Amino acid sequence: MDKLSCDIPFNDTVKRTEIPPTLSSRREFLRAAAASSAVAILSAESAPETARASTDKVAELALPPATTAVTPFKVSVPQSAIDDLKRRLASTRWPERETVGDWSQGVPLQKAQALVAYWRDKYDWRRFETRINAFPQYRTQLDGVGIHFIHVRSPQKNALPIILTHGWPGSVVEFMEVIGPLSDPTRYGGRAEDAFHVVVPSLPGFAFSDKPAETGWDVNRIARAWATLMPRLGYERWVAQGGDWGAGVTHALAHQRPPGLIAAHVNWQFVFPEKLPENPTPAERKAIDRAALFANDQSGYFREQGTRPQTIGYPLTDSAAGQALWIYEKFQSWTDNQGNPEDELSVDAMLDDISLYWFTGTAASSARIYWENTRSGKAGLSGGRIELPMAASVFPHEIFCPPKAWAEALWPNLFYWNELDKGGHFAAFEQPTLFTEELRKAFRSRRG
Repeated sequence: MDKLSCDIPFNDTVKRTEIPPTLSSRREFLRAAAASSAVAILSAESAPETARASTDKVAELALPPATTAVTPFKVSVPQSAIDDLKRRLASTRWPERETVGDWSQGVPLQKAQALVAYWRDKYDWRRFETRINAFPQYRTQLDGVGIHFIHVRSPQKNALPIILTHGWPGSVVEFMEVIGPLSDPTRYGGRAEDAFHVVVPSLPGFAFSDKPAETGWDVNRIARAWATLMPRLGYERWVAQGGDWGAGVTHALAHQRPPGLIAAHVNWQFVFPEKLPENPTPAERKAIDRAALFANDQSGYFREQGTRPQTIGYPLTDSAAGQALWIYEKFQSWTDNQGNPEDELSVDAMLDDISLYWFTGTAASSARIYWENTRSGKAGLSGGRIELPMAASVFPHEIFCPPKAWAEALWPNLFYWNELDKGGHFAAFEQPTLFTEELRKAFRSRRG
């Protein structure tokens, strides 16, 4: 089975989960409730006159064309783009403050203004450029689309190759703190035998990967692209890891079982049973309730991006403040914090990620991953039965945390399961030390 969506009856659980009674399948649930060196911008030559007048003010470079060769790449955003960002931030038009005393209506005005002021006056994109350019980066064409990726080979000869896949609103930024400890563990107090060769691609339509010009780029197609990338880099035996849409890609890889893939690990587990239990255990009840909360209260962004990604792309591409707060809200909702995202992630770290979306103009192209997978039926909460050896780390503030029994029912070759006491949806970003140790422990038995 290669689908990431399974039909799951919900009529018998409506009252308990408060999921709308019209949703008769998990696929419908996700569709209707949303379950759960250069900058690529339109060239002035192809833009209308009115657009050309505005783009002429900012010197923009196109991404270098990608071929099947693996070509070195460096990030270099023109200063004019940084100056333009600051001008836009300074001229932000604000709404009135919220009528509640919490985040239940979205980002509070005071928090929004503080974030934008910091981005305008204190944030240093050049610091981030220096940091990301310290990693070897490349572009190569996969299935007709240029893909950007970080690739760090371990100094340890017997290191295990791993491909790490991010989601939305994440990016390769999520993994930057774990690349060193994973690839060169002895420098970070680890053991040489736990080393990985680390590959971290940007999803199609994200960051410095190309924006697909045609439909069809769902998780299955991305998985097939990754299965081409790893042998292209010389890896004949490798493992995969992912969270959010990266977990979707990793589940798809596990179904496809391309040559060389020996095992996979996810920090979001799509293992909802086809029929929910009539008398759930406390752990099952918690997972069901958390999924229902997400569907009913926290899925507005998913509904919009899953149905009209082009429309939401216009305001987010035009308004820097809008792009920032669209993402900032998710850092608040999905991290293991005490009420504010800064409890778990630094403002600079969040703005590194937000700025990557802004400078690459990828609001619409990144949103299309929701549209693609909703239309192809790959946006479900269950990945179905997977025969590939699977591992999982469960971070407590994930959108929902399924019990181990659900995974055992669908993953007959589950070889590692650990439930941690802190961390959320952005596991590597929030808890890089714990995340690193989880991958080391999980794959020790797969290195033979």
